[in-house]
Amino acid sequence: MVTTVPGAKTNNDLIMAKTCGRNKQPISRFLILSYQTHDKYWRLDKIPFSSSSASDFISSHSVTMSTIENEVTFRKQAEVSQNLEAQFRSSSTDFILITDHRTSKYKSLEQLEAAKQEEEPKPSCCSNYVRNTFRMKTLKKRLPIISWLPKYNRSDAIGDIIAGFTVGLTVIPQGLAYSGVVGLPAESGLYGSFLGCFVYVLLGTCKDNTIGSTAVASLMTFQFAQGSWARSVLLTFLTGIIEILMAVFKLGCLVEFVSGPVSAGFTSAVSLIVLTSQMKYILGVNAEGASFLQSWISMISDIRNIRIWDSCLGFGCLALLLLIRSLCRIRIGPKEKSQRSRLQCVLNEVIKFVGVTRNASIVIGATLVAMYLEGNGSNPFRLTGYIPPGLPTVSLPQFSIEAQPGNATAGIPEVPAESFFEMVQSLGYGLIIVPIIALLENVSVCKAFAKDKQIDISQELFATGVANVANSLVHGYRSNGGLARSAVNNASGCRTNMSNLYIGIIVVLSISFLTEYFFFIPKAVLAAIIISAVVFQLQYQIVMPMWRSKRSDLVPGVLAFVTCLVLPLEIGIMVAIGANQLYILYHSARPKVTLEQLETEHGIKFIKITPDRCLIFPSVEFVRNMVLKSGSKTTLPVVIDCTYIYAADFTAAKVISSMVDDFRRRQQKIIFFNLKPSVVSIFEGLKVKLVLCYNTHALNLELLPNATENLSRSVDSLDNIENGNGIENECVSMTSTSTLSVAKF
Repeated sequence: MVTTVPGAKTNNDLIMAKTCGRNKQPISRFLILSYQTHDKYWRLDKIPFSSSSASDFISSHSVTMSTIENEVTFRKQAEVSQNLEAQFRSSSTDFILITDHRTSKYKSLEQLEAAKQEEEPKPSCCSNYVRNTFRMKTLKKRLPIISWLPKYNRSDAIGDIIAGFTVGLTVIPQGLAYSGVVGLPAESGLYGSFLGCFVYVLLGTCKDNTIGSTAVASLMTFQFAQGSWARSVLLTFLTGIIEILMAVFKLGCLVEFVSGPVSAGFTSAVSLIVLTSQMKYILGVNAEGASFLQSWISMISDIRNIRIWDSCLGFGCLALLLLIRSLCRIRIGPKEKSQRSRLQCVLNEVIKFVGVTRNASIVIGATLVAMYLEGNGSNPFRLTGYIPPGLPTVSLPQFSIEAQPGNATAGIPEVPAESFFEMVQSLGYGLIIVPIIALLENVSVCKAFAKDKQIDISQELFATGVANVANSLVHGYRSNGGLARSAVNNASGCRTNMSNLYIGIIVVLSISFLTEYFFFIPKAVLAAIIISAVVFQLQYQIVMPMWRSKRSDLVPGVLAFVTCLVLPLEIGIMVAIGANQLYILYHSARPKVTLEQLETEHGIKFIKITPDRCLIFPSVEFVRNMVLKSGSKTTLPVVIDCTYIYAADFTAAKVISSMVDDFRRRQQKIIFFNLKPSVVSIFEGLKVKLVLCYNTHALNLELLPNATENLSRSVDSLDNIENGNGIENECVSMTSTSTLSVAKF
């Protein structure tokens, strides 16, 4: 029976007391108390109890007695040896996790109440799913536009229109340029740059993120589709479906297995590979090969066929783009905007606009020059060529490829027939790698502009997946969120996701009315635009901080960088991720083990061994060898401080069982201090008998020479102790499947 007394304090005060045993009989021997500290952990005390002393204690300490939420399985002495307590200060003797790890023979009142509630009829899973799906909270989470659209106002619209127009002028030349990276006609990049934006308006969570062609997406598409438009569109469709499934099953955590150094090495390698793929358009030479080195070897071999005019135009545009990018950082007048004059503010806005529209400005200027030279019949540049006008038709991707004869005279190779399964087989594990790399790229963009806001990775996966499925319906290839393009969107003053709508509208208008002018865009200019964008994706700036903080992290980063350059990209990234996981496994298999020789207040010496992490199969053998090696050199008792052992597995339980048997055979004590109940339950499954202590007083008693006699009595649970059985001794041994040392107060 539990009673409540008014006048309790909230913190650092005794707030709970259990006064009756299992049969609702008053306990005449002791009173179990628990209290709460500022860190919200429970401490437990036990004081001598009688009907009169209890009331005096409660009234003098202003105790409020209430229902205990969990049965108490641990006891903590009020006064312990200060010397020994200081040695275990790093352990969790200052708090006790109230977790029931008794045998299943008895159940608490709370457990019985929970079981009764489980027996009550509950709604079916389908009805719960439907109810949760159509809640307004769930709808706002899955359709973020519902949250911000009602608050949309005129100032938001003006900011989004300006940002959408500015970014749209960047997306058009980038879409045309990245098509060359994929090895597809120029219009394919534009087809994949508008419908995804419309989808992201409805489903996206980051207002600055924009969906379109990126260097990573283009290069990954080329690696797996090998320049086939049908395979590229099918890859976009299937990876979009996979991303949707990943979002449904909440597999966004997969991105956590790609470390920062691996991501930096991969991104740097991609930037160099993309740069290399565009050099052939500037130099006008042939570049063949599946890797970075093979492409450069091929270009150097064909350097005699360099096109001088394309090279001059390409390098000139590249230098001009980099110069404008540097000049746009200049600000006229004071740093504080409020102290600038109107003229200074106008000039700064002009400089900013020229900087963010530099790609479109260079393309327009070069196109006008090429149109003039083409009209005079003296054009020396290689042009983009014909682009079909109008929007593409909406249809499903091709699930098979029909055989097409080649034309040796025109240089058109023969296309063999492929079934759906052959196409999927040719895409290979790109169906897995592409969504993971896309998730990594999108999350990096969202983190860059999150501003301390939580990122819903599952929703971003869902939005990107639906966007790519939509792109495949209009024959566009893979699109992701681009960091450089999103930075332009942010700098242009976007207010909401509606800026993606205006970006898509700009692209649609260009496809509908400007394709005849795209014919005259020099390829060298588009190549210069891509190079000017990817050259800043080289992650060289993280090398020195990583060198100063932890040099070993450079190993997976350098490995990712080198393997992605030397080997095909998909193999390089898999090797780097695999090597990084092996590095993590090795680190987990070699925990740090601290060895100390301590002495109790009674002068009893013992060996304290403290592992710094959980016991799982890679590390348990190492810990076992350390413990056996330390224990074999002395006859002193061994105390394993389990404060940091928060998890274990079946293999660890078997190894620990054999280790305990080794100590028992040579009659040497081994005690587990502060082993968490969740770990105890794993050992109970193998019926491993351990000696457990949860406070220094119990440890003192256990280390006494006559501890075996004191612990000779066994009980099934603490309920027997509460009923007065087994409390005559200083310590009680609980050995139903394990042994728990509990101190009497």
